Amino acid sequence: MSITIKDIAKLANVSHTTVSRALNNSPLINEETKIKIKAIADRLNYVPNYSAKSLVLDKSYTIGLFFSSISKGTSPGFFFDTVTGVNSTIEEKYNLVIRGIDDYKDFTNINDKRFDGIILMSQSDNDNPFIYHVVEKGIPLVVLDRELDEKSLINIISDDKEGTFKAAEHLIKNGHKDIAIIEGKEEFKSTKRRKDGFMEALIQYNVPVHSEYIIKGNYSMKSGYNAMRELINLSKSPTAVVCSNDDMAVGAIKAVFDSGLQVPKDISIVGFDDIAVSEYTTPALTTVKRPIGEISIAGGKKLIEIMNKENYKGEKIYIKTEFIARDSVLNLNKNYDIK
Repeated sequence: MSITIKDIAKLANVSHTTVSRALNNSPLINEETKIKIKAIADRLNYVPNYSAKSLVLDKSYTIGLFFSSISKGTSPGFFFDTVTGVNSTIEEKYNLVIRGIDDYKDFTNINDKRFDGIILMSQSDNDNPFIYHVVEKGIPLVVLDRELDEKSLINIISDDKEGTFKAAEHLIKNGHKDIAIIEGKEEFKSTKRRKDGFMEALIQYNVPVHSEYIIKGNYSMKSGYNAMRELINLSKSPTAVVCSNDDMAVGAIKAVFDSGLQVPKDISIVGFDDIAVSEYTTPALTTVKRPIGEISIAGGKKLIEIMNKENYKGEKIYIKTEFIARDSVLNLNKNYDIK
């Protein structure tokens, strides 16, 4: 027979309400009583009944982790880093439910009876109706990855524009002037931010921008492969390519080798994200480390924090990218001087 709160209450000579509050670390119970009750619970190997607890406290003990889409445009590395980061912060009493917004025809089932809090890895403006619905239902919400104008929300993002600026700048400083970019999924905010950083670097260093060097991809390896084949087949191929994520860079590297060329001897390639495989490609991929793990951990911690508060203020948190130079960029002119 399992131990209940009433059993602990009898031994502690307090009410079962006091036991419940003590085990939930309520500020209404003094520290001495908390320590006494928790010691008895440990001695009896008490295991909380979260189903019963959820009815009493009107909590579901479920946290939702939502993506714009899991099957379209979300790379395996990105998905893994996000889930691992968030999961590492979630207390064992909570269940983590992972879904794509595009799994839902409507949001009727997204309510405060099913979710105590929601983390959204937002990749598109198309997520806005979902965000408005969650806010309207009063569910604590943290939005990751996409910058929002709404000041009442917790918004944690990486500085993608700065990241692609550094990537393009590195190529320019290594003597490259014919530089292309393979863009990501068109409707994703990250695609625009990364292109903006790339363009800003070229303009700042007076490097020509060629329209034929701006190729659309969709964040998949296959799209990176196809885009690179398109660039190689131009009458004048670029000497360097910035790929808007590492998956496309991996595809681009294969396309170069399949065309009888070499990386970086013939074409230099820079990625974005620093997924696990980047260090082990041939050659090792120069890339921008996008701290998805850090963003996800920060998001999980922040959600737990606001779930335990009556009121909270909106906040925008930026987490910096890091440029990582490896072996996929050739220095065309070691004496190249940038003023």
